[in-house]
Amino acid sequence: MPEIGSAKAATDKAKTALSKQAPVGEDIDLNKYGHSAEELPYQDDPSQLPVETKQRMLDVGVTLDDNSQRSGTIIQMDHSIVHSLAMQEGIEVMGTNHALEKYDWLSDYFWNAVAVDTDKYTAHVELNQSNGYFIRALPGSKTVYPVQACLYLARGNLAQNVHNIIIAEEGSELHIITGCTTASREEAGLHLGVSEFYIKRGAKVSFTMIHNWTPEIEVRPRTGIIVEENGVFLSNYVIMKPVRSLQTSPLARCVGDNAVVRFNSILVATPGSSMDLGSRVILDAKGAKTEIISRAITTGGDIFARGYIEGNAPEVKGHLECRGLILGKEGMIHAIPELKGTLAGIDLSHEAAVGKIAEEEVEYLMMRGLTRDEATATIVRGFLRVDIEGLPPQLHVELQRAIEASQEDAM
Repeated sequence: MPEIGSAKAATDKAKTALSKQAPVGEDIDLNKYGHSAEELPYQDDPSQLPVETKQRMLDVGVTLDDNSQRSGTIIQMDHSIVHSLAMQEGIEVMGTNHALEKYDWLSDYFWNAVAVDTDKYTAHVELNQSNGYFIRALPGSKTVYPVQACLYLARGNLAQNVHNIIIAEEGSELHIITGCTTASREEAGLHLGVSEFYIKRGAKVSFTMIHNWTPEIEVRPRTGIIVEENGVFLSNYVIMKPVRSLQTSPLARCVGDNAVVRFNSILVATPGSSMDLGSRVILDAKGAKTEIISRAITTGGDIFARGYIEGNAPEVKGHLECRGLILGKEGMIHAIPELKGTLAGIDLSHEAAVGKIAEEEVEYLMMRGLTRDEATATIVRGFLRVDIEGLPPQLHVELQRAIEASQEDAM
């Protein structure tokens, strides 16, 4: 595994990149946000958090009153880890600062899957580190239930810096559901989240992320994934609530033979929301495979739905699928699929479609007794339903519950 060199080298690179604007997406003035927050008290029993806070977390799949169906829980509010607990042998869950104190070797994992000088947002996270979560499955360990993580923005006008490290050791299996949300008040805020995934030989990670922000929040996740031989990474991303600005483009690199990566995204842009999202996969090993599927709906906001697959090794396969649905008279969807092949014998394909609900489909359902609104809602539900291979049944049920819970508000 490549090493960045030293902590000082990372800091030096970050300082150089601090003024480097992201290649895509609206630029954000970092100076308009606060960068310090008071240390929040640790909660041995997270069920004692305020009812409203727990409800916001429940809306993104994080349950605190009953953790019997979880293999671990970690909660970060602003810059503080307020709860952390692993509930299964072979699974580690803790804040990244704690993990760095516990493991000398962990620093070698920082900034390998995501370059510290990617842009000014990654640089800011390095230079203003606060915390994040560390989740690790030991060799051969397999989660019985999902590990849950919540990143919660409590204070208004704060830039929340997060650096997460997820490691699935050889032959392990790790299922994670993570929810990012904020207090319900309509205040500005910024979430900067760096996440680095390391899927070792024969390991599997399913990662389901649900975002539930408010209309004045700006979000800049930066994610990198490295998948070794026979490793599997499944990513499910859902955002159906308002957000002022969101830009993310996770990059997965298949570096081992027969590695597999799948990205599934469900996006709804409400009026005033601007989303620029894309998934990128580099197939650098023989027999590696990927599938990128997105479902995008605008009810008045703007969506750039990107996808990129690059094939650089024999017998690799990749498929991109982006479908967009425009509801109402305003809003925009721009689908941007890209394929790059560098040798013979690869199999890459894509399909993209953007349009509106066909009137004949609505009329067909109305003839069978549904109102126009009911017919439209039925069609939208079918459009958003994406079959996800390899997802544990419990996690699949929770994902569909989150989609259905968000749908009524989004529509």
